[in-house]
Amino acid sequence: MKPRVTIYGKPECCLCDAALRVLDEVGQQIPFEIEKRDISGDADLIDRYGLDIPVILVDGQVAFKHRIDAERFIGLLEGR
Repeated sequence: MKPRVTIYGKPECCLCDAALRVLDEVGQQIPFEIEKRDISGDADLIDRYGLDIPVILVDGQVAFKHRIDAERFIGLLEGR
Protein backbone atom coordinates (compact mmCIF):
# COMPACT_ATOMS: atom_id res chain seq x y z
CA MET A 1 0.00 0.00 0.00
CA LYS A 2 1.29 3.46 -0.93
CA PRO A 3 2.07 6.00 1.80
CA ARG A 4 -0.57 8.68 2.31
CA VAL A 5 0.71 12.25 2.39
CA THR A 6 -1.52 15.14 3.43
CA ILE A 7 -0.52 18.78 3.00
CA TYR A 8 -2.39 21.54 4.79
CA GLY A 9 -1.92 24.95 3.19
CA LYS A 10 -3.69 27.73 1.36
CA PRO A 11 -3.55 29.54 -1.99
CA GLU A 12 -0.93 32.23 -2.52
CA CYS A 13 1.40 30.75 0.10
CA CYS A 14 4.98 30.68 -1.20
CA LEU A 15 6.08 28.07 1.36
CA CYS A 16 3.13 25.88 0.35
CA ASP A 17 4.07 26.21 -3.32
CA ALA A 18 7.68 25.26 -2.53
CA ALA A 19 6.54 22.24 -0.51
CA LEU A 20 4.27 21.09 -3.34
CA ARG A 21 7.22 21.26 -5.76
CA VAL A 22 9.23 18.99 -3.46
CA LEU A 23 6.28 16.59 -3.13
CA ASP A 24 5.92 16.50 -6.92
CA GLU A 25 9.64 15.84 -7.44
CA VAL A 26 9.78 13.06 -4.85
CA GLY A 27 6.52 11.61 -6.19
CA GLN A 28 8.23 10.99 -9.52
CA GLN A 29 10.69 8.67 -7.72
CA ILE A 30 8.51 7.14 -5.00
CA PRO A 31 4.76 6.78 -5.51
CA PHE A 32 2.47 8.00 -2.74
CA GLU A 33 -1.10 9.18 -2.40
CA ILE A 34 -1.49 12.90 -1.79
CA GLU A 35 -4.34 14.84 -0.26
CA LYS A 36 -4.21 18.64 -0.51
CA ARG A 37 -6.23 20.43 2.16
CA ASP A 38 -6.99 24.16 1.83
CA ILE A 39 -7.31 25.57 5.34
CA SER A 40 -8.55 29.00 4.24
CA GLY A 41 -12.26 28.14 4.39
CA ASP A 42 -12.21 26.15 7.63
CA ALA A 43 -11.96 27.95 10.99
CA ASP A 44 -10.91 24.77 12.82
CA LEU A 45 -8.06 24.11 10.39
CA ILE A 46 -6.98 27.77 10.55
CA ASP A 47 -6.84 27.54 14.36
CA ARG A 48 -4.93 24.26 14.18
CA TYR A 49 -2.46 24.97 11.36
CA GLY A 50 -2.74 28.65 10.43
CA LEU A 51 0.67 29.81 11.66
CA ASP A 52 2.50 26.62 10.70
CA ILE A 53 1.56 26.05 7.04
CA PRO A 54 2.42 24.16 5.14
CA VAL A 55 2.00 21.19 7.44
CA ILE A 56 2.81 17.83 5.87
CA LEU A 57 1.62 14.56 7.36
CA VAL A 58 2.87 11.12 6.34
CA ASP A 59 0.38 8.37 7.17
CA GLY A 60 -1.38 10.68 9.62
CA GLN A 61 1.75 11.78 11.51
CA VAL A 62 3.07 15.34 11.29
CA ALA A 63 6.39 15.13 9.44
CA PHE A 64 7.11 18.76 8.47
CA LYS A 65 5.99 22.31 9.21
CA HIS A 66 6.94 25.37 7.14
CA ARG A 67 9.55 23.62 4.96
CA ILE A 68 10.06 20.10 3.71
CA ASP A 69 13.44 18.42 3.40
CA ALA A 70 13.43 16.15 0.33
CA GLU A 71 16.02 13.68 1.66
CA ARG A 72 14.26 13.28 5.00
CA PHE A 73 10.91 12.94 3.20
CA ILE A 74 12.31 10.17 1.00
CA GLY A 75 13.65 8.45 4.13
CA LEU A 76 10.20 8.62 5.75
CA LEU A 77 8.53 7.16 2.67
CA GLU A 78 11.07 4.36 2.31
CA GLY A 79 11.26 3.50 5.99
CA ARG A 80 7.60 3.07 6.73
